[in-house]
Amino acid sequence: MSADSGQIKAWAESHVDADPQAILEIAVQNFPKLALSFSGAEDVVLVDMLSKIDPNFSVFCLDTGRLAPQTYAFLERVREHYHVELDILFPDNAAVEQLVKTKGLFSFYQDGHQECCAIRKVEPLRRKLQQLDAWITGQRQDQSANTRAALPVVQEDGLFSTASQRLIKFNPLSHWTSAQVWQYIRDNDVPYNELHEQGFISIGCEPCTRAVLPNQAEREGRWWWEEAAHKECGLHAHHGIKPR
Repeated sequence: MSADSGQIKAWAESHVDADPQAILEIAVQNFPKLALSFSGAEDVVLVDMLSKIDPNFSVFCLDTGRLAPQTYAFLERVREHYHVELDILFPDNAAVEQLVKTKGLFSFYQDGHQECCAIRKVEPLRRKLQQLDAWITGQRQDQSANTRAALPVVQEDGLFSTASQRLIKFNPLSHWTSAQVWQYIRDNDVPYNELHEQGFISIGCEPCTRAVLPNQAEREGRWWWEEAAHKECGLHAHHGIKPR
């Protein structure tokens, strides 16, 4: 199915206060070529919800080659717990080899994370999204006041849509808080990354993620050497703010 701008706006406005499950049902009912992007606590909540709505749902995740061992173990626990096939996406070997050969393994500490993320995350995601009509993310508004504060529950993907493909992005947890996410995880015995028990809140690649202190914003542990407005890896564009 292809939804026009009016339909997308109507869904976004009528489901501002809707339960995430209601938003997921719209996605499932209207977009046969649909998949969930999975990596963290919010995403596994959506895996749990989707498993109860559509047993044949599709889920994918990005393996950058730089994830923490605990994250790989988490992916395997989710696969076994939900008996779901995880579509693991990998970056282009030649592009990774060229980057490392030219700049070494930790160039992002000197010249920013965008180049490495473009190769290890954005390019494989773009390949995947070319096969879809819509995708689902676990983004929340309160994850970042700089880039996500106005995130709608459904939107046209302004970053990955093309002239020939209108891609729709669903953000069912847009209005949820971290407390709601973790209450759902506890209430439903949902598996989670054990790094959360060590002070990690937002978890990405191992060299670019660290634990945060009490009262720090949850994404302060990501690319901590960069300005807050740049703490996006290039997978999402928000209301005119696109990755550098």
